[in-house]
Amino acid sequence: MSRPALELADILRRQGNRYLERYHSSISYQQLKAYRAVLACRTASLGGHLDVCSACGFENGISFNSCRNRHCPKCQARARERWIENRQQELLPTGYFHAVFTVPHELNVFALTSPRVFYDLLFASASETLIEVARNPERLGADIGVLAILHTWGQNLLLHPHIHCVIPAGGLSADRAQWVRTQQRFLLPIRILRKVFRGKFLDGLRRLHRSGQLRCQGLAAEFEDRKQFSRLVGPLYRKDWVVYTKKAMGGPEQVLRYLGRYTHRIAISNHRLIAFDGEHVTFRWKDYAHGGKQRIMTLESREFLRRFFLHVLPKGFVRIRHFGLLANRFRNRNLALARQLLATSRPQKIDSPTIDLQPKSTLWLCPRCGGTMCVARRYTAMEINSS
Repeated sequence: MSRPALELADILRRQGNRYLERYHSSISYQQLKAYRAVLACRTASLGGHLDVCSACGFENGISFNSCRNRHCPKCQARARERWIENRQQELLPTGYFHAVFTVPHELNVFALTSPRVFYDLLFASASETLIEVARNPERLGADIGVLAILHTWGQNLLLHPHIHCVIPAGGLSADRAQWVRTQQRFLLPIRILRKVFRGKFLDGLRRLHRSGQLRCQGLAAEFEDRKQFSRLVGPLYRKDWVVYTKKAMGGPEQVLRYLGRYTHRIAISNHRLIAFDGEHVTFRWKDYAHGGKQRIMTLESREFLRRFFLHVLPKGFVRIRHFGLLANRFRNRNLALARQLLATSRPQKIDSPTIDLQPKSTLWLCPRCGGTMCVARRYTAMEINSS
């Protein structure tokens, strides 16, 4: 993919100081850290390195280092490819389903004031819903695995917390003696998933409020009062929550590429930016409320930056998690058993969508001979600035 003409860093250089002045009282340390990382990424301030071809000796010149911040638009492609390579041995030879769990926008205020406990609850409610419903003998009657990925944004950059879940099309029976395949187009009934997810999340939110783990400050100050909190949460038990599922994808190779669309995505990529006139930012977005139509949005630069930095996660927060059969502690043992049972069971017909399966190399190849470029020397910021 070609380098975009406009980058987030360009907007920060022109309007970053005004953004900091406007929102200095509400900016967290992690947001400020991400701000500085994006601004410095691939500039002399981070130092650099000299790449030389191991085959023909071609020197490409000094390249500036990346910041490697997980919220930086320029640092996610390599991270995504490394993650995909590491997951190749963890996928099963079966189809996969994709489910999305979303919380009502009325609760977004708690995601702003208590992001860590709010997003932990979102992970727990979505994964427990899938695992519990799947274990029901009237549904699948099996233990399943779940790979869950947190996204906090909508295409318009507003807060929109939701969890993407990728689930193998089946699971282990209670006695671990067979692989139970789903016989349905969708893994589990959406109506049941909505009801269970809604109950688990709202009950969990009430527990957090009673224990004082929800920070009812700022925008959420009024919900410190228990009656006000109940007035907010009570009607949501009667509301239809958004749970979305897709039919089975293809096998492991297709799933790897499919996962690449979600695992290391950030609020907006540089390639969606269209124009910046010094005061306003214009970008592309998909309007999923109207069939995913491509639309154009223009925002005042400080509002654009405010929306972008809403999605900086708390320090050390893990946004890709594994549950059930895929939980870290027993993953290798469960995967080995699942592969053994799948190999001896009746083959499953997999409806494979059209997905680009061409492997993407994480190596930088020599533009002259195609050999591998290697780092020959590293430079500090002081060495680069003094040269």
